[in-house]
Amino acid sequence: MENLHILMTAVTAIILFVFGLDNFSKEIEKISGEQFRKSLGSATRIPIVGVLIGAMVTAFIQSSSATSVITISLVNAGVLSFKNSIGIIFGSNVGTTITAQLVAFKLTSFAPLIIIIGFVLSVVRMRFSIFGRTIFYFGFVFFSLNLISSSLQPLQNNEVLIQLLTQPQNPLYAILFGCLFTAVVQSSSVTTGLAIIFTQQGLLGLENAVPLIMGANIGTTATALIAMFSMDVAAKKTALSHFLFNLGGVVIFTPLLLMFGDRVSELNPDPAIALAYFHLIFNVATSLIFLMLITPFTRLVDVMMGEGKMDFERLDLPVYDKDDEFSQVKENLDGGMHKLFCFLKENYSLVTLSIETNYQGVYDAADKRIDYVNFVKKEYMSYFSRIITAVDEEHQSRELMRIINQYDYLFQIHDSINDLFHSKKVIKEKFVDLKSDVLTMVRELSGKTLGLFGAIDSYLSTADKSDIKPSAAELQEHIDEVNKDLLRMFADPLRHDVGALTNFITYSQRLKDKLLNFYERKKVSGVSIETGVPGSGVPAEKVFF
Repeated sequence: MENLHILMTAVTAIILFVFGLDNFSKEIEKISGEQFRKSLGSATRIPIVGVLIGAMVTAFIQSSSATSVITISLVNAGVLSFKNSIGIIFGSNVGTTITAQLVAFKLTSFAPLIIIIGFVLSVVRMRFSIFGRTIFYFGFVFFSLNLISSSLQPLQNNEVLIQLLTQPQNPLYAILFGCLFTAVVQSSSVTTGLAIIFTQQGLLGLENAVPLIMGANIGTTATALIAMFSMDVAAKKTALSHFLFNLGGVVIFTPLLLMFGDRVSELNPDPAIALAYFHLIFNVATSLIFLMLITPFTRLVDVMMGEGKMDFERLDLPVYDKDDEFSQVKENLDGGMHKLFCFLKENYSLVTLSIETNYQGVYDAADKRIDYVNFVKKEYMSYFSRIITAVDEEHQSRELMRIINQYDYLFQIHDSINDLFHSKKVIKEKFVDLKSDVLTMVRELSGKTLGLFGAIDSYLSTADKSDIKPSAAELQEHIDEVNKDLLRMFADPLRHDVGALTNFITYSQRLKDKLLNFYERKKVSGVSIETGVPGSGVPAEKVFF
């Protein structure tokens, strides 16, 4: 009965530990927000920079699984290339060793003080209150580790258990157990922290603890492998690389463990500190080995997964360089504008197709592309906010403001497409069944709108600058006709799908107006409204940043 009580207390403390670790990770992500994504995205061409960023981010959020999943999502969104993501994956394993160091050196004794500080900051209104919950959960994580440690103390007198856990066992079984346990709790920090506490208590032998934390490195890839299924080839390669990297480290070190495992204690007389040192050396050494072999490693992954293609082609995003000539900046932005317009046209087509067909694959594709444009919008906002301060000449400032205004209209078009997609989400969540006549209206209206998109696209891409107003007038006439049909449909109380169509019509009207605004802005972009001088731009307006 006493052993059962000890077991229940220990399990409860472990649950609190997992809860605290999960919430601490979420709080860190919430505080860092977009900057967190930016810090990962900045690991571009230098792998060692990616390693350092991956290590630092994981050290803060205390979860290599979270870092890897976020990295995979950035690859999937086109923010990172597959090759540039590898360094972050390598570094995530190094960052997760901070938990082992804190526990081994018994810095967890400060946990109650940290909890109190976090609680006080979260309830008082002051500048640093935003960090209160984060500090609280940081202390909570290590306070729960102290609870685990104190709850296990009575087991130090259980000779049968001590003999079972301290006697050297088959290291392959320990690796497998560490892998499975970590896959279940989805955090190698949990496995490592428990292994060190068990070692501190004298309940787990060092020979058994070492392969246990090695197996945890494999188990932590389970989250990334699950996350990759709905993503494109590049993201799948990153997830597979995470698994192969961690598996490779275990394969490399297992023979060394079999030959020299009994000498791990020479790292430090204290078994827990020796285990923490091994955990650090194991992860750093593995990262360095794979970093030196990064080119053949990425080629191996390419061979295994195939070159493949992304599910949609990403846009070329502007990169600020103070040495760029303004003429080159203008040319790049004008070219990017047309590509973005075509991308938005494809997005609209997918969104309306998802409403008409109700296919999950089309819905997911539209969702991913819209999310990508949200990212693109932030990148352009950042770029414009930097480059506008670097332009000194008046005519260049006017020209830049003209371009910014045009991009503003493009992102307003995106906002309307996003509104249409939100209507689809509501239809999907509320299980609204659209009748055939409503679907016909959606199909006809989307066809007319795509006709307007096509007319503007032709205006932008060809020398024939024919007027698009006939297409716009035809679309407006059709919208007016659909509105009349809606009035008749509203008379039927059983037509629950009419409300969904009402939103679709409203957003389609706004989209049409924004398309015309963009067209008009492009049409007058070569002649000043005030002076009539070609190339002098248009008056500055309020823009999207």
